[in-house]
Amino acid sequence: MRRSSLPPVACRVSDTLIARGHHGVIVNQPNPTHTAADAARALGIEVGAITKSLVFLLDEDPVLLLVSGAHQVDLDNTGKRLEGTLKRAPAEMVQEVTGQPIGGVAPVGHPTNLPTWVDNELSRHREVWAAAGHPNTVFRTSFHELVRITAGLPIDVD
Repeated sequence: MRRSSLPPVACRVSDTLIARGHHGVIVNQPNPTHTAADAARALGIEVGAITKSLVFLLDEDPVLLLVSGAHQVDLDNTGKRLEGTLKRAPAEMVQEVTGQPIGGVAPVGHPTNLPTWVDNELSRHREVWAAAGHPNTVFRTSFHELVRITAGLPIDVD
């Protein structure tokens, strides 16, 4: 995909990926993929191989959980694992801390580095796909590379 055809926010994600040793290739989908199920259908893969980038508040501080599209975060259990209280961040905060729209939030490319945890369920897939900063963009990676490029920590979210 030529950079000139990507939204500016996806170019920032690509630049961040490249700076962290990823190939930085972003795929521009013809239609928005606002949900994990939409993205999986568009890519022809299992929904579990889709990486949802979800912003939560951990004791009022924003954190990022990268979650398999087949999983829902158990707030109580995951909060206990993170030694705090976990709740969904308001939409306005998600936009503010990521600089990206909901439905297109990438694991990287945010104005500040958010503490990040990566759902162990993603390790079951050879390849995983994540949004690239815009609802029409995605990129391919692996669980281990995702942990590396985000400086994330693996966690069970159920």
